[in-house]
Amino acid sequence: MSEEDNIEDNIDESEELFEHHRIEADPGQQPLRVDKFLISRIANISRNKLQIAAKCGYIRIDGKSVKSNFKIKAGQVVTVELPQPVYEFELVPEKMDLNIIYEDDTVIVLNKPTDLVVHPGHGNYSGTLVNGILHHLQNLPSVAGSPTPRPGLVHRLDKDTTGLMVLGKTERSLTELSEQFFERSVERRYHALVWGDIREDGRIEGHVGRSRSNRTVQTVYVDGDEGKHAVTHYRVLERLGPVTLVECKLETGRTHQIRVHMQHIGHPLFGDPRYGGNVAVKGSPGGKYNSFLRNCFSILPRQALHAKTLGFIHPGTKEFVSFESDIPADMAEIISKWKTYLEGIAR
Repeated sequence: MSEEDNIEDNIDESEELFEHHRIEADPGQQPLRVDKFLISRIANISRNKLQIAAKCGYIRIDGKSVKSNFKIKAGQVVTVELPQPVYEFELVPEKMDLNIIYEDDTVIVLNKPTDLVVHPGHGNYSGTLVNGILHHLQNLPSVAGSPTPRPGLVHRLDKDTTGLMVLGKTERSLTELSEQFFERSVERRYHALVWGDIREDGRIEGHVGRSRSNRTVQTVYVDGDEGKHAVTHYRVLERLGPVTLVECKLETGRTHQIRVHMQHIGHPLFGDPRYGGNVAVKGSPGGKYNSFLRNCFSILPRQALHAKTLGFIHPGTKEFVSFESDIPADMAEIISKWKTYLEGIAR
């Protein structure tokens, strides 16, 4: 894995920690062991890795987990979840204050603060959420064949994005939560402050992939020739002159999806240094206005994005549960400042 793939800023708003595949057997397919069938259709996969995945219940035929020697037939659909590569360094448990808002025998729901790296990577081998979870949990779910326990993660948030995350405490809950992310049945709603006066609600559809010219950012490929399919719905919550508070609902979880989608339609997130939101995109430049913006950017030197709502089928009770978290103080302060600024103009 290259260094650029390990940069924490390239972790997406809700990127899943499994590599997913969905393959339908051709009408003329003769009965064939599923591991042999998959080896010929998934690049750079080993039979041993597939056997481990099957043992963990990550290979399913028409929705049911099967063994590696199960024979797939014509027309059947096989789905595969392959854990991402294991860590190449030691994970050390670290005591830290975790804002856990719900916990039982199977799941943890927590509210991630800003400036907390979720996943260890290049330049961030300690002080991450993973290190804190390792300390918090005594018996971690693990992937068979992996020398390192997986600390409950099924999705991630950007370092500077705040809000709700769910973690699985058992292998079964990990599998079931991951499947819900894969099937797009998890409800994920974000609050974002974006540049521009958005007049109506909308939907953004466009493949998201790494930029050809700048490998540290994502871009939208309208023709779908690169990147992965991505859909974001947005709804206006409050108009504040040059900026708008919106709710974004994800259908898919791609790297920087909300940030790059909103930039694509001309409404980058306020304060986002990577996608052009930390300059005056709208409004009349001038001494007072520029001073106001500099003050705002000093209070919120990050994208104004918060994962506010998270809903899923609880792996234990099988009932739908939903959680909400308050907008963080820095983002709330910026919204309040915009209201005060507009009131001053109106006088």
